[in-house]
Amino acid sequence: MTVKTAAWRKANLACKIAIDNAEKDQLLQGRDSLRQRKTTKESLAESASNITESLMGISRMMSQQVQQSEETVQTLANSSRTILEANEEFKSMSGTIQLGRKLITKYNRRELTDKLLIFLALALFLATVLYILKKRLFPFL
Repeated sequence: MTVKTAAWRKANLACKIAIDNAEKDQLLQGRDSLRQRKTTKESLAESASNITESLMGISRMMSQQVQQSEETVQTLANSSRTILEANEEFKSMSGTIQLGRKLITKYNRRELTDKLLIFLALALFLATVLYILKKRLFPFL
């Protein structure tokens, strides 16, 4: 039994040494993982900072776009108001133009009528003059 016990102790001691060596390796690797975690945390913090700066830049650009859009909408509203005013003025001018067209047509008709009356009056005058001349110069005819 002593051989068995000695072998047992020897195996037990070998296992214990192997476990101790494995724990040492884990501890040594743990330092690296701590450094790695620290580095990972720093890189995460840096990337979070970069992302925050990017988001702030995007927010500023969006704010500028919104402001530009507001100015564009204001300009469009002013243009629309101007166009509506011009349309109203055009409608009132259209009525005035139609009234002017009616008056011009009326005056053209009157001018034609006046020319006709003047022609008839002139013809009557000439006929009267000719009649008087005929009676005075040629009383026997």
